[in-house]
This record gives sequence, structure tokens and C-alpha cells, in this order.
Amino acid sequence: MADSYESYSKDELIRLLRERDRRRAFGLVWERDRIEHDRSVNGDFVGLELDAALSQGEPPFDNLIIEGDNFDALRALRMSHAGRVKCIYIDPPYNTGNRDFIYNDRFVDRDDSYRHSQWLEFMYRRLELARELLAEDGSIWVSIDDNEVFHLALLMDQVFGERNRVATCIWQKAYAPKNSALHFSDDHEYVLVYALDRDVWRPNPMPRTAAQDKSYKNPDDDPRGLWKSSDLSARNPYSLGTYPITCPSGRVIPGPPEGRYWVVSEQKFRELDADNRIWWGKNGNNVPAFKRFLTEVKQGVVPQTLWKYEEVGHTQDAKKELLDVLQFADSAAVFSTPKPVRLMERILRIATNPGDLVLDFFAGSGTTAQALLKLNAEDGGARRFILVSNTEATADQPDKNLCRDVCAERVRRVMTGYTNRKGEPVPGLGGRFAYLRARRLPAETVFRDIRHDQVWLALQLIHGDRLTPFDPATEIQRLDLGTTRLLYVTAINDTTPVAVQAALDGAAQVIIHAWQSALLRQHLNDPRLIFEPIPAALINRFSTEMNR
Repeated sequence: MADSYESYSKDELIRLLRERDRRRAFGLVWERDRIEHDRSVNGDFVGLELDAALSQGEPPFDNLIIEGDNFDALRALRMSHAGRVKCIYIDPPYNTGNRDFIYNDRFVDRDDSYRHSQWLEFMYRRLELARELLAEDGSIWVSIDDNEVFHLALLMDQVFGERNRVATCIWQKAYAPKNSALHFSDDHEYVLVYALDRDVWRPNPMPRTAAQDKSYKNPDDDPRGLWKSSDLSARNPYSLGTYPITCPSGRVIPGPPEGRYWVVSEQKFRELDADNRIWWGKNGNNVPAFKRFLTEVKQGVVPQTLWKYEEVGHTQDAKKELLDVLQFADSAAVFSTPKPVRLMERILRIATNPGDLVLDFFAGSGTTAQALLKLNAEDGGARRFILVSNTEATADQPDKNLCRDVCAERVRRVMTGYTNRKGEPVPGLGGRFAYLRARRLPAETVFRDIRHDQVWLALQLIHGDRLTPFDPATEIQRLDLGTTRLLYVTAINDTTPVAVQAALDGAAQVIIHAWQSALLRQHLNDPRLIFEPIPAALINRFSTEMNR
């Protein structure tokens, strides 16, 4: 029974609190009070801006590529996509100390005494946001290597709960040993898998492979097709499982092997034999075996945690795939650690179904989108993606833009088609995406500085899954969502009430976002109308999400 703290004196409560403070909780602790504050963590409002020139295809856009700091992008997405993402995959910096991780605009090197704490703080802030985006039956998959895997697992336990840890998959990333290694050849990486709720999330079975079906034959030309034999005995005691069997050849088998039992009764055995489900061997003299037909076997197999390069590709495959699409003269200078498309396909096969939304907020070279588009082409699904990538510009390379020139360009070519390194045409997989940029707006200036296009984009993402550009030529932007209609009224004049009234035709509900919603409400009286003030509605929603 819980203590009745109301009856405790002040001194007793202070004593209990001090004892609690001294008691160290089990889990991950890092030096948050000793490292510099993460400058990405701030209270600014984040708006998204559409760049039509860098977008692919015609609107409405159902996929998004966001350029900017992923902390900013995640805050914007939490305002619009909380609880809607089925699968998150990320390939974060591994914090090797080899200029692969930037914290507060500077590379963290191996000699930095706080490099693990800085990395953990960086990841913690982003994983906390990511958790808010996952659907109830969603999962998150994180690639990592030995540099941080043990810290990351404890951090994921802290953010998602130890009970929601699903698996640690091993990816064999190398096809040959590195003989130059001092101690061991580094041949694998990890993919940590967590569910938002392990009791709700279920993986899809993996399709059967040709190798798994290879053992099925049909030596007796059974019209039911391919089959393989399986043992009719087992160790489990069975009261009806000890009887003699006479083979077609006349040989008598006195009973099952010592210490084992026939798995069916004698009567059931005779029924199976009459149905030609018992295999006696070509000469009718073998110990009987059960014929298991391929058509009766589950067509999917449970996912395994050991992923061999023959099945999902290796690092050299990944680099070749990237160069096949983009054909950079110096791939290492552009992006040196892509993942194989087959690796991402496996994750998406297990974690998604047609129509699901996938998020990758360390999108790198865009492999996740290529794998998703391939899977959609294969099964006709309509999975959608959101990719987030930074420019990775530095003082030495101020014009570098990884998001625009690598990530988005790769996805564009995969959608539209390209010529590979052999000069062969590769047909496009189809699709379209909106290219967006994340922009910070100081909280005190949002009312003054937020633009109509930023508002309209945010409203569409909150209420639906597709984007149309803002049309500056009209004062009322409109989006139909089934029987619900979304209106954004940028200015109110004498004709506005009439136009809004006309928009009610055929709609069960009309949501009106307006800068002067109270004024507009005075001229319209219909129970189907819902009025929301702008930008207050956006700011309130953004702030609410930040304080969840």
C-alpha cells in the first residue's frame, strides 16, 4: 500500500526526498550538465517552405523531402504528423571520431572527452521527437556500429521503454575480411528495432526464398505437387505413439526409435497412408515419413536477426548503387556511407504495408526512398516517404548541399529514369515529391513574419497527406478532404462571405482558417462551419506539441 504522504511532517518529507536523490536509478547517465547546450534545441516556431523548382512531378505531392536541421524538421512534423508514421528508419552519425559527427557547428573528434555525452544529447533530443511521430502500431529502426551501439541501446530503452525493444539485427556489411585489422576484421553493423508498443506492433513475415523451397521435390509424381518428408517421431511422450508398423515391403518396424514416440495414433497413421501422405522410400522399405506439401506450408517465414550480405547487400553494393544513379567522379567526397537498397527493402518489407508512411530523418543519399519506390512497384502499394537531410555545408564548402544535390537528385532520377554507368537506360519507378525547407521563426515574430505559403503548407499537412502550392492570385485557398473542406482565407472583403458560403455546397464540414476569423464568423451562421484563427491556431498547436 502506498504511503500516506499527507500525514508526514516537513522534516520527514525532506528526509525522504534526500534519500531518493541519493539513490541512483539504473540506466544511462551522461554529462548533460558538463557539455555545451545543443543550439538546435530552442523555442523557435518552425515553418516549411515549398521550392517548386526542386520538387518532382505535378501537385498534389504525396512525398516530402525536407532540407534543414532534422531537429527543426521533426518539430514541424510533430505539429502535423504526430501518431501518423508507421516506420522510422535512421542511419545517424556513428561518432567514430573521424569527422563524421557535428555538434554545435563543429566536428567532434576522438580526443574530445565529452564526445559520447554530446552524441547522446544530440540523439536523445531527436529520438524524443521521433517517438511522438510513431503510430500506435509503429516501429523505429536505427543503424549503428560498435562505437555507440551499447550506449544507444540504453538510450533507446530510456526513450521507448525496455519492454518495447524488439530485436537487434546483425548486418554483415563486408564480403571479405580486412587482413590489415589489428585485432578483428570489422565485418558487421547493427540495426536496433523498437516498437512504440510491442504488444500492438507485428512484423510482416518474410517471403520464402528459392533456397528454402529447394528441398521440396515430387519423386512419386503426387498430383498435389512438391513436398518434403518430415520425421514421424518426436521426444514428447504420447500415450498412443508406441505401435508396430509394417512397411509395404513386408518389413516390420516394432516401434519408434528408443526414447521417441510416433506423433500420431495408429488410426491416424492409417488414414494418412490411405491419403498417400506417408513416404516409404522408393522401395517401400524405409521408416515412414510424413509428406509435407509446399502448398500447405506458410508462404511467409518469421524474420531472422542475422542478415547476410548475400541477402541484403554490402557496403560496396551500396556505393555502386549510388554511383549507378548519380555517377559522381569522386563518390567519397559526396557521400561515403550509403546503405544497400536491399537492406532497406528488407526493413520496409518487415515494417510496412501499402499505404503506410515512412520517415527517415538522417536521409543521407536517399536509399530509403529508392527502396520504398521499388517495393511499391513490386506490390502496387502506395507507401509514402518523408526524408530529412541537411546541406552539410561548412566554412570550407559553403555551397555544399547534400540534400539537394545527392538525396533529392537520386530520388528524382529513380522516379523519372536514368542512364546507368554502363550506358543502359533504367526506367523510372514513378512518383513525385515536394522539396521543402525548414525555417525558424522566433516565437515573438511569428504573428508578423509568418508567410501565407508557410501557413497553407502547414494546414495541409495537419489535415491531410498531400500538398498543393499556395496560389497568391486567390484570397481563399481550398483543399477537399472527402466530405470535409479546408479553406484558408488570407484576407476578408465584401465578397468573402459569399465565397465561403458557396464553398459549403456538397461539404459535410468546412474548416476555415482565417486571420480575422471572429469578423468572418459574424457574417456566416452555419453549423457546418468551424473557424480557426491564424496564426494563433498554428502557434498553439506547435506549442502544445512541444509541451507534450
